[in-house]
Amino acid sequence: MCVALLVAGCDKTPATETVESLVANPERLRELRAQCKADHAKVGDAQCNAVAEATRQRFMGGGTAHIPAAPPPGSPPASAASSDTSKD
Repeated sequence: MCVALLVAGCDKTPATETVESLVANPERLRELRAQCKADHAKVGDAQCNAVAEATRQRFMGGGTAHIPAAPPPGSPPASAASSDTSKD
């Protein structure tokens, strides 16, 4: 019976932390990134994939890059408009 409990205890894998929880907890994300880098096989694919996705989301934000809006057609570029000041 003791052997059965020992085997059953070894079979459990630690719960994978969600991407959302890692995005909300940057210190834990940093720890897991280091663990994945040091021993990916020990941490596991599922957890390291969640770490990679959380890192991507923290870096990219909402997933869209900030691109300034283009000026309306026919208007001068911003650099030309600022240099059009009258000189005395």
